[in-house]
Amino acid sequence: MVILEIDKISKSFGSVVANKDISLTLNQGEILALLGENGAGKTTLMNILFGQYSADSGQIKAWGKVLPAQSTDAALKAGIGMVHQHFTLAENMTVLENVMLGTQSLLSWRTDTQAARAKIANICQSMNLSIDVDLYVADLSIGERQGVEILKALYRDAKILILDEPTAVLTPQEVEGLFEMLRSMQKSGLSVIIISHKLDEILAISQNIVVLRQGQQVAQVATATVDRGELAELIVGKKVPEPINHQLAPGEPVLHLEKVNLFKSSSEKYQLTNINLLLRERQIIGIAGVSGNGQRELAAVISGVLKINSGKFEILQQDARKLSIKQLTKLQVARIPEDRHSAGIVGDMSVWENLMLEDLGANPCWRSGFLINTSAAKARAEQLIEKFDIRCANMNMPAKLLSGGNIQKLILARNFQLSPKLVLANQPVRGLDEGAISFVHQQLLDAKAGGSGVLLISEDLDELLRLSDFVQVMHDGKLSKAYPREVLTPKLLGILMSGGQLDSADHAADLATRSQYHAV
Repeated sequence: MVILEIDKISKSFGSVVANKDISLTLNQGEILALLGENGAGKTTLMNILFGQYSADSGQIKAWGKVLPAQSTDAALKAGIGMVHQHFTLAENMTVLENVMLGTQSLLSWRTDTQAARAKIANICQSMNLSIDVDLYVADLSIGERQGVEILKALYRDAKILILDEPTAVLTPQEVEGLFEMLRSMQKSGLSVIIISHKLDEILAISQNIVVLRQGQQVAQVATATVDRGELAELIVGKKVPEPINHQLAPGEPVLHLEKVNLFKSSSEKYQLTNINLLLRERQIIGIAGVSGNGQRELAAVISGVLKINSGKFEILQQDARKLSIKQLTKLQVARIPEDRHSAGIVGDMSVWENLMLEDLGANPCWRSGFLINTSAAKARAEQLIEKFDIRCANMNMPAKLLSGGNIQKLILARNFQLSPKLVLANQPVRGLDEGAISFVHQQLLDAKAGGSGVLLISEDLDELLRLSDFVQVMHDGKLSKAYPREVLTPKLLGILMSGGQLDSADHAADLATRSQYHAV
């Protein structure tokens, strides 16, 4: 039974066409995946469906009735709920209070919590949800918060649920739990539209897939009829090469942390506790972990932004505890920051100006160390734009107008032109599409082959297992021993990410079946 019809929806922002004549249908009890590159129009289309944008043309029908344009209230009344990628929960309120927030009239003189508890209990029972409604959101895990966001939508009687990148920050066990919940909800008649860049997960959970490219619908296929490679080709419009990670003989140490501790500024509690890490030339070490467990602080220490309280910290076998960011750059340390927009570029500066930021004062782009040689700088920028396929109208345009993938290419070009000895890659492909992901991964592997040591911090376990030679896991500010990637699986990594141990009897058999392992 068709419950949702999107018919020839078009939407433009000035000269930019976000959606062009997109049509699709959703059946009751169906999980439909919406895929596409960054800027393909996925989120715009869903925002139109949820009433946050108004389409320029076309119409949407839910349960056979036309939805009014740009009315979130109408969408909610029609049973459409949306869970955004970034949670919108009040951490200082309980689960119950978050779920009820905004569902009662401001003129109501009392809050019927008893009826709310009963309704939530019924939802949890029918949808295989297990949530203590009296807990504060601040005390919940990331996976539990995701469940609360879904519960909020179901409490408002959602029959169609839109999920935007729902697994972006979940452990494998939490992803498995989410998918079990979605399958249970599916059996109860709930329909789901899911946006994700994780193709393996889409293949595991959806029944049908719609692919958008440059605002247009290019494919609608049954999930069972395609594989990962075919999906990637549909998304990008051409075959996407799979980078090959060759095992290389490691060289000299490029990064060494031994018993490193970092205090919180407001207390004596550690942000990083007894961190040990050894990275060598021609080696990639991956750092896994759920967001907020110390990865950001570790990256800040290596980048020179934060200074450690105790322990040994060496880069290229030199004491790096007091080195400035500029001194680290001279040591040929390349940094790919977690937030490419705020920390990776100066948005109002031009593309060519951003491309010279890592080597301030150096020849040939500078005269006497302080005057810009504009012609030389632009000539080199032109070479880098071509080599790294930075797609821009021209090199004089503000860098902030580039797409996320092209901003990342700019950062890679700026760093890798200096032939770095150490590469710190922090969430390097977060939010990127398949084509950009393949390009970034190839650059990291090329850097390794060229003699660099690469520290890859990522929440994408497939990425870590594809690129890393060894993987360590951060949990609560502590870093596990290093495991060769060959002995690991997403399941085993998930155990470590949740604070478990792989050396216990419960998991010894899992490791034994993979092979013997050793620490670096």
